[in-house]
Formats: sequence, C-alpha cells, structure tokens
Amino acid sequence: MKSPVYFANLRASSDKDSMASKVRRLFDRAGFSGIVSPHDKTALKLHFGETGNDGFISPVYVRQVVEKVRECQGMPFLTDTNTLYLGSRSNAVEHITTAILHGFDFAVAGAPVIIADGLTGKNIKKVSINKKHFSEVSIAGDIAAADSMIVLSHFKGHIVSGFGGAIKNLAMGCAPPEGKRAQHNARPFTISENCTGCAACMKICPETAISIHAKKSVIDKDLCIGCFECMHVCPEHAIDIDWETEIPAFMERMVEYAYGAVAGKQNKVGYMNFLIRITPDCDCFPFSDAPIVPDIGILASMDPVAIDAASFDLVNQQQGYSDSLLTTHHHRGEDKFSGVHANTDGFRQIRYAEEIGLGQSQYELISL
Repeated sequence: MKSPVYFANLRASSDKDSMASKVRRLFDRAGFSGIVSPHDKTALKLHFGETGNDGFISPVYVRQVVEKVRECQGMPFLTDTNTLYLGSRSNAVEHITTAILHGFDFAVAGAPVIIADGLTGKNIKKVSINKKHFSEVSIAGDIAAADSMIVLSHFKGHIVSGFGGAIKNLAMGCAPPEGKRAQHNARPFTISENCTGCAACMKICPETAISIHAKKSVIDKDLCIGCFECMHVCPEHAIDIDWETEIPAFMERMVEYAYGAVAGKQNKVGYMNFLIRITPDCDCFPFSDAPIVPDIGILASMDPVAIDAASFDLVNQQQGYSDSLLTTHHHRGEDKFSGVHANTDGFRQIRYAEEIGLGQSQYELISL
C-alpha cells in the first residue's frame, strides 16, 4: 500500500480555511492524535532559524500543533539541537535566546523550549542501528527520551543534500554536534586556479582549518569538520568537494542518523512539511534568499520518506522563478534543487531511506 500524505493548499475564503485551521485539520486527518498518549512528553522538533534568517516556520503555526498535543493530554515542548558550526545556536543559552527572539516563546508558541542535547551538546544517547555506515548513532538525549514526536520541517534547498525536509530534520536536527560531525565527514578542497586569496573562507571557518599561503586558501583536512560554510561564502566558487565519492556516502550517513532518531518510537512520530517560502538554502544561514518557486501548502504524514517524496514532486511541478537563485530547470517537472545546486541529487536520500526501511517513496496525496 502507498503511504497516505495529506495536503492543504494555501487558498482561503473564510476563517475555516485559515492556515492555522488547516494545520489543526491536518493533525487530525493524518492521525496524529493516535501518536500522542496521555502524559506523553512530546517533542515538537523544528528549526528556530539562525539569527538573520526569517524562512523558518511561523510560531503561529507551531502553536496549533502545541494545542492539538495538549488536547491529547500530552505535554509538548519545542526542541532542536546545538549546531556544529559557530553562530547563534551553538550552545543552549544562545540557542534559546535566538528561539525567543524569533517568536518561539511561551506567549506565542505556547510551549517551553528545551535544547535536546543540553547546554553544550553533551546530553547524548547512543542508539544501536546496525546499518552500513554506523552500528550506533549519537542522538540528543531529550529527543531519545521523549515519548512521542511531531517533526515540523520547512522544506527548502540545501547546498549538498539537494533539499532539506523531514529526513534531514531527523538526521542533522536530532543529532548533537558529535553526531553532526559523524554525518558530514566530507572534506572540501580549494581549486587554486580560481582562488583569489580573499580570505572569506578563512574568516568563516569555525575550526580555524583554513589559512592563506601564497595568496591561496589551504584547507587542513585534519582540522576541517565538513560543515561546508566555506563553500557557500566563497565569491569565486573556488571551494568544492568530490561529489562522486564523498557525497553519496554523506547522504547515506545522514539517512542512517534519521533512522536512529526514530528508533524505538514506532507509531509515535508524525511529520509536517511546510512548503512555504521555499528558499534555495537551509535556515542555518544568517539570511534567507528569495524563494525559487511559489508557495504550495502544508503536508502531513506518518511516513518521513513519503512526505519528502511528495514534497519533492510538488516543488518540481511548479514553474520556477527566473529572478531567484534558480539558474536552470525553471520548467514544470524539472528538478528545481539541482537547478540551484547543480551537483546535488536530493532524491538519493529518499532512495536510501526506503532501502534501509525508514519508510516508502510511494505515496497517495490526499487533499483536505
């Protein structure tokens, strides 16, 4: 059987069609009330956005899920994990501050914020998965301890994985820095003939792994943590990675972490993907670029693979914006994410996730 994925578009002609109302209806139609048992400590896994970014899911929408969890007599909390790179979310103090500044306080969202891997990313639970790349993975302790979880994902592009949706939210988002480092484990290199020695990469590197020698950047692979910040900031596109050998393994490692994030939570996890302001890059950047396609709607499912597959297809069915970072593949049916980041293959994460049993790519799209 195909996995059901429920869809709400953005059209509205009355208060019953408001986005807040549709979020609540999606919760019901997707069967999320069966996920949350009375007294469950229920994690609402989302991304609070880096300081300067405004593409994250609106806390007004998040509050609807909070209230639905409370109707089920669950105890909801908003959560994410600390970042591998330096920024406004690398420790719990700054992370919670950023969340509050972005509207995720109790007055708006209606639930407390708990950074799931603790003050400095050391609250960790080892989870056995016995897959190709990992026998066990490091998952944030408070996510592992949660009784149930609703994963709320802003669906958008990504410089390496093609797109970020439910799978990536589970994988990177539920891992402490130790787990994020284990997933990345791909090392960029400098294309010397393109490098001008501007030092933009050196300034942004969180581990001082980049230096300038003879007016060219040099990356110390022993110090590099594979966060790819240098790739994004380079104005000359002089930093790259070995897409043929490193990225397929990176994608598989990421999917295996997603598998570990939900281990032990069978029938206790639900997913919502928000296909609104579909930006070319993730919400970890301290800015949000213009969207690459029109806003589409919101999806809900019990299957993380199916919801990402449906989201991927819905984005690609759109006519792309010519005045965005999308440089090719503007026509309906073309892969918009490789139209932004040419070497990416976002669907690879869906294929591998299906292969290891995280879910299935075949879905039935059911409109409200």
